[in-house]
Amino acid sequence: MADGATTASIRQLHLFERDILSEANSLADRLTRHVVAGAVFANPFAGKGKASEEDLARLAEISVEIGTLLTRRALERFAGVERPRAYGKAVIVGTDGENEHGAALIHPRIGLAMRRGLGAGPALIPGNAKVAAAGTAIDVIFGGADEAWDYDAMDATTVTIPGAPGPKEIALFVGFGTTRVNARVQGASPQRVAELVAEIKAAAK
Repeated sequence: MADGATTASIRQLHLFERDILSEANSLADRLTRHVVAGAVFANPFAGKGKASEEDLARLAEISVEIGTLLTRRALERFAGVERPRAYGKAVIVGTDGENEHGAALIHPRIGLAMRRGLGAGPALIPGNAKVAAAGTAIDVIFGGADEAWDYDAMDATTVTIPGAPGPKEIALFVGFGTTRVNARVQGASPQRVAELVAEIKAAAK
């Protein structure tokens, strides 16, 4: 592919589903489901040195295309049950690539695909990227989809693909979830956090 990766260059598709039914000898008080969809595809810029701005922009475009596919596959696992209230994204770049390839895939534009699929608001989507060998695990970190300060939605799940990504490949992951099992931690409100930050800044002057 002279112009870069497309969905036609995907070598593998994966779906990781985790339902937690009980924890600490207590049954889950509601559905606790996290689903991560992953794709392994060719890195069009592997082994070519420092990526140009044009290269990174192309990867951002690819993220929307593949992110749309992964979002649809993940959200299908919530059909007929509770709507997800958490989301997250992650990427492992094969060892012939660079970390900025991963950043281009998960930061600028993939959120467009995820928000469109879920119908979610402006809350920042947690992202995690690394350059690593095949079979390396990565944490998909979840945050609230409609409200960044949704403490119950904050969670993580670890995924790994044996044998992937290869040195010239990328493994991209998109995840959606409900809440942590039996979530009940109480945190400060966004307003209180803003007040505390203002106090800290004032004290530092």
